[in-house]
Amino acid sequence: QMAGTARHEQEMAIKAKRSLSKTTDPLEKLRLQCLARGSAGIKGLGKAFQIIDGNNSRTLDFNEFLRGLRHYAVMINKEEAQELFRIFDKDSSGTIDFDEFLLTLRPPMSNARKEIIMQAFQKLDKTGDGVITIEDLRGLYNVKHHPKYLNGEWTEDQVFRAFLENFDSPYDKDGKVTTEEFMNYYAGVSASIDTDVYFIVMMKNAWKL
Repeated sequence: QMAGTARHEQEMAIKAKRSLSKTTDPLEKLRLQCLARGSAGIKGLGKAFQIIDGNNSRTLDFNEFLRGLRHYAVMINKEEAQELFRIFDKDSSGTIDFDEFLLTLRPPMSNARKEIIMQAFQKLDKTGDGVITIEDLRGLYNVKHHPKYLNGEWTEDQVFRAFLENFDSPYDKDGKVTTEEFMNYYAGVSASIDTDVYFIVMMKNAWKL
C-alpha cells in the first residue's frame, strides 16, 4: 500500500481531538479542528474560503473569513475569529492573503520532513512538470493487487484516479496533484508522527525511496 496512511490518518484525528480540549490558542484550535477531519482538513477549509471568495481576489476580509469558518462548521466564536484574523492580517490592511493563511495553518514541519516529502513527489512526478497526473503513475504504481481492480469493478485508470484523490482538494478534483497539495496532505500525516526518524522511515517504505 503506497500511501500507507489510513492508520496515521486515524491516529492523527484522535490525537487532534484529544489536544483540542487542552488548547486555548485560537490558531492551534483551528488547526486541530481541521486535522480532526483528516489530512485533507486544512485543504477543505481552504476550499470553503475559495467558494466564499467570489471575486477570486485570493484575499478575504473579516466577514468573508467568518463566513468561511461557519461554512466549514468550525467551532470558533467571533472573538477568537477576530484574534485569528489579526494574526493573519500582518500588515493591518483589513484583508488576509489566502495562501499565506493556509501556510500558517499548516502544521509546522522540519526541513528533514519537507525534503523527504519532496523526494517522494519528485519520484511520482515522472514528467517533472511539478504536477502528478495519471500519466505519471502508469508503470510506477502497480494496480494489480488493488481489490477493486481484481474484482473487475475498476479499470486501471479508476484506481489511479482514486489514488490521486487522496491528495487532491475535495472541491477541486482535477486529477492533478500539485506540490502544494502533496505538502499539505503530508503536513497532516506528519502531525500524527512524533519523530523525524519515524516519519522518514515511513515515507521511505511507502514510496520505496
